Amino acid sequence: MIKVYTQSLGCPKNLVDTEHVLGSLGDFIAVDDLEDADVVFVNTCAFIQSAVEESVSAIVEVATQASEDSFIIVCGCLVGRYGVSELSKEVPEVDLWLETKDIDNWGALTAAAVQEHFGIELSAKEKRSFLYKNTNAEIPVMHRRLSTGPSYAWLKIGEGCRHNCSFCTIPFIRGAYRSVDKEILVPEAKMLVDGGVKELVLVAQDVTAWGSDSADKDLRPLLDKLFALDGLERLRLMYLYPAGMTDTLLNYLKEAGDKFMPYFDIPLQHAHEDILAQMGRPFAQNPDLVVERIRRYFPDAALRTTFIVGFPGETDKHFDRLFNFVDKTRFHQMGVFAYEQEEGTKAALMPNQVEQRVKEARRDELMQLQAEISEEILEEYLGRRMSVIIDREHEEWPGLYVGRTWFQAPDVDGITYISAPEGEEIAPGMIVEADITETQEYDLIALV
Repeated sequence: MIKVYTQSLGCPKNLVDTEHVLGSLGDFIAVDDLEDADVVFVNTCAFIQSAVEESVSAIVEVATQASEDSFIIVCGCLVGRYGVSELSKEVPEVDLWLETKDIDNWGALTAAAVQEHFGIELSAKEKRSFLYKNTNAEIPVMHRRLSTGPSYAWLKIGEGCRHNCSFCTIPFIRGAYRSVDKEILVPEAKMLVDGGVKELVLVAQDVTAWGSDSADKDLRPLLDKLFALDGLERLRLMYLYPAGMTDTLLNYLKEAGDKFMPYFDIPLQHAHEDILAQMGRPFAQNPDLVVERIRRYFPDAALRTTFIVGFPGETDKHFDRLFNFVDKTRFHQMGVFAYEQEEGTKAALMPNQVEQRVKEARRDELMQLQAEISEEILEEYLGRRMSVIIDREHEEWPGLYVGRTWFQAPDVDGITYISAPEGEEIAPGMIVEADITETQEYDLIALV
């Protein structure tokens, strides 16, 4: 049986791609040491320059530390951004480069290459990966090597992006938006839920765009099928573009029932109309309108967002508008990024680039405000009894577990530390009722 070492960098969408490719290999032994691996698989990120640097470092590490007999495979956004021709010259030790234009066939290409290299027959019955095309072709059998444990799984519902934000490289790297057919997604989701997964987290570059390129038209036909799955306890939607938060969708979600987590992850990116217009955002209007609309349907919704500070032309007046918006809106969760001047984007060529020290100062100021807001919001949950999904056992403290409440998404938000009195058994994958005994800036502490 082959031994496989894996690195999946960047976003959860990459992780799903990695899990699908690994599924094409059938049974294998996962190893943590490069030197022990027969196959080394690296899925890269290249959204911004810091991600490019991290991906390059990972490939160099693999090339220099892996066994001479290892078969090295590299895929992902770095390959999509710079191309195989250029990268293969820099790192000739890589045996197989998977291009983003071939993403529909990554599983088949990987399985075929590994079989040929080692002269073996892999155990997977079906070697094809999932499709991002709307075709009449036979639907492939889904295979996926889940890496997130028994509590949750990401469900990637689309590839590419239909927007053209002036700061973003994704449309160039990943191509136009393509919805994954629900005839593929629903069996995959059922497979995950039947395997014990309690929470599905839907991801795409824009989840609200699903169905816009097909006869489904919008997200609701897919959600109808997913909400009907027996055994599914939670459904969470990530990456919801502001323009997609329509009255039609919100009213549908309001009537969806307890499986829907009233958690809205909306990348607003800024609050000033001038900067939003310069960014080329699909909703370059007053973001208060989006917030007000959501809270009209879900008064107690948890809102999560991301912002970019220091965008070209951002003045103190623009930043003050953003700061006051955050102070007023009170997001449950928020991320802030200092703008990075990305080669090949419209924004990189814009005048009035902001000094790095100013960008970093604005980022820190906004995050300090958010820390105070988060701490105040979490204090409101002190003493409450809440449902917590258990993700894993704590790495250092036996008997202590890491979980999440309804307003905490995996990987990107705060967590809930949870323990149980002696004799009370809890385990990853369970959903338990627990009392919130302590609150921190971003995390909760609870007792079953």
